[in-house]
Amino acid sequence: MSTKISLKHINKLAIPALISGVSEPILSITDTAIVGNMSLNATESLAAVGIVGAFISMLIWVLGQTRSAISSIMSQYVGANNLDKVKNLPAQAIFIITSLSILIILVTYPFAEQIFRLYNASNVILDYSVIYYKIRVFGFPFTLFTIAVFGTFRGLQNTYYPMIIAIVGAITNILLDFILVYGIEGYIPAMHIQGAAYASVVAQFIMALLSIYYLLKKTPISLRLSFPFNKEINRFIIMILNLFVRTLALNVTLYFATSFATGYGKNYIAAYTIAINLWFLGAFIIDGYASAGNILSGKLFGAKDYKSLISLSNKLIRYGVLLGITMAIIGSLFYYSIGTIFTKDQDVLNQFENVFWIVLAMQPLCAIAFIFDGMFKGLGRMKDLRNLLLISTFVIFVPILFWLDSLDLKLNAIFIALTFWIIFRGFPLVIKFRKEFLPLSQNH
Repeated sequence: MSTKISLKHINKLAIPALISGVSEPILSITDTAIVGNMSLNATESLAAVGIVGAFISMLIWVLGQTRSAISSIMSQYVGANNLDKVKNLPAQAIFIITSLSILIILVTYPFAEQIFRLYNASNVILDYSVIYYKIRVFGFPFTLFTIAVFGTFRGLQNTYYPMIIAIVGAITNILLDFILVYGIEGYIPAMHIQGAAYASVVAQFIMALLSIYYLLKKTPISLRLSFPFNKEINRFIIMILNLFVRTLALNVTLYFATSFATGYGKNYIAAYTIAINLWFLGAFIIDGYASAGNILSGKLFGAKDYKSLISLSNKLIRYGVLLGITMAIIGSLFYYSIGTIFTKDQDVLNQFENVFWIVLAMQPLCAIAFIFDGMFKGLGRMKDLRNLLLISTFVIFVPILFWLDSLDLKLNAIFIALTFWIIFRGFPLVIKFRKEFLPLSQNH
């Protein structure tokens, strides 16, 4: 029996997911804007936030794939009306992933300086990067815990509570950023870049506490660790390993982009930091609909409702591309004022304005790539995503970047290469999806 997937149904999942997803880049953008307007070494601090942000994003994206794996498995069991069989899976997944996060802190903390030298950081920028990272990294386990809980909620077809948690976290971070970075005269001294790091850690801790509360109060899922492992733990680990390789490839892209921008000079890395954070903001807005695709595709696949699966994909393409075009238009209207939110340095603004048009032009293409990325995660097809991103990174992005860099295009080289990377991430998924599921939809 076919399930009618209406715009109202999609938006009920997509809009809360969009709001909770946007909280992540808002945290980075807040740090970027507040740090970039400090009175002390603002450009160097802005560069350090960008470099450390790239590295921490890599860690979060590598291990944060638990959200997609948990969501995929649980949504398929929800679709098949067999949720009881995976009730103990989230606690086991959370245990595995938080243990890994603590190990990563132990491994990376002593070598922070060496890590950021690999990003071409030096002198004041290197010092600030190390200071910022050695505080921010302690929020890492809380972030991964929260991400795993969000995956559980998604599997249960619920994006409302993650939205509440994310809003509280974003507001907390923004308030603490102002208080700790700039200080309150006579009460709290200005902590500059250290204040931004402390604000992030406190916000991540509060989000983890709220995640525990809502999961235990609002769902039938327990956080009590039990053994033996659930029978789906092997599939979960295979998904994680595929996504791990995929995310390493993704972060090779971000590493080269950040490293090249840093090598061009402090004005370039500062401008890149602003542009890439706005790109992330657009990506996470579109990710609301990708999340709806992730949640609903898993459920429909579990129910073997292929006709509704095709209908869902068609609707999500329309909504996502329209949203991407809308964001590009809004960005165009405020083209020369957006950058001034983050910095008053005219040299940085000139470099930013030189590439911002590429960020805007990418938005509809990002919509297609991210929506089908989300749907394939819901289907549990992590191997396909892994292979495609390896090709997009090493066959498309890296050669194009080196070629355009040799033409001295600097930041334009980075963002043009990113555009081709996005194109080759999205369109092959559309073709593969329709080739597999169109015939199945006609037979059911």
